[in-house]
Amino acid sequence: MLPKDPFILLSVVNTMLRDKYPSLEALKDDIGDEAQDIEEKLASVGYHYDSDLNCFS
Repeated sequence: MLPKDPFILLSVVNTMLRDKYPSLEALKDDIGDEAQDIEEKLASVGYHYDSDLNCFS
């Protein structure tokens, strides 16, 4: 289960991307329905996925 707070979500997702997943799409494929609004929640606090860095910044 992913956290609802966007700043805690940012930390969790970036850690997952750094440690386990080569891309956001790979993470989304693995966690399924929970992944639907990751980008939207993080965009709401000013963070966007950077595929070159494989993280939200």
